[in-house]
Amino acid sequence: MMANLWVAAGIALFLWWFSTGIILLVVRRADRSGAAARRALTWGTLPVPALGAWGVWATLDQTGPAAAYGAFVSALAIWGWIELAFLTGAITGPNLRPCPERLPEWERFLRAWGTIAHHEMLLTAALAGLWIAGYGAANIVAPWIFTTLYFARVSAKLNLYFGVPRINTEFIPEALAHMTSHFRISRLNWVFPISITALTWASACWIERLLEAPTPGAAVGFALLTALTLLAALEHWLMVLPLPDAKLWRWMLPAPKTPTKTIRPEGPHGF
Repeated sequence: MMANLWVAAGIALFLWWFSTGIILLVVRRADRSGAAARRALTWGTLPVPALGAWGVWATLDQTGPAAAYGAFVSALAIWGWIELAFLTGAITGPNLRPCPERLPEWERFLRAWGTIAHHEMLLTAALAGLWIAGYGAANIVAPWIFTTLYFARVSAKLNLYFGVPRINTEFIPEALAHMTSHFRISRLNWVFPISITALTWASACWIERLLEAPTPGAAVGFALLTALTLLAALEHWLMVLPLPDAKLWRWMLPAPKTPTKTIRPEGPHGF
């Protein structure tokens, strides 16, 4: 059963939906309790990425279907905690101010980068660490899963910066309220077709390798990668298509707390 590829794709879909919902739920509840609760949530869940790192290490030399699933869940644990730390405002960037209007594009880009710089550096360090640990290993599902998530997220952020027709800000937490001013609603930008083409090409590559996988473990790994990449492509299309994607999680979340403004002196160029 574990080698069933449809089961692998279903597990990837469920874990994407469930883990996203859990992160949104705990962040929303922490928002309702204030900044101290957000800090407690972030640092109190540090065992999650620690277990993820252990899981990655433990599965590097195993090649069966169970090892592929274990590597997938372990990579998600590391990724999920970093995203949680971002959503709680614990690890974001030095710029915590809204973006003023009518700025030159270069300054707007610097300000936008400043809102996420520390988060991006941590993701890059984690990505490098996973590939260093996985160099020469028999099972590199975890590094590839993290790589797929990493580049899909960078692509999504670039599209939000350059402008897309639909931006769902319903789940933006209080600590990140200033970031919505860095988004741009507009017709399709030049990055979007590149993003969709790259994700579609990557999905095709995973499918090709899936069909030629030499072992059941490799087949499960490529099935998980295929499902995750297709989900990333779907998330990009949801920036364009008028579909009610927020309904996937809205029903399970408590009402948001009324946001409050973050007061912080603004230095040169917003940093």
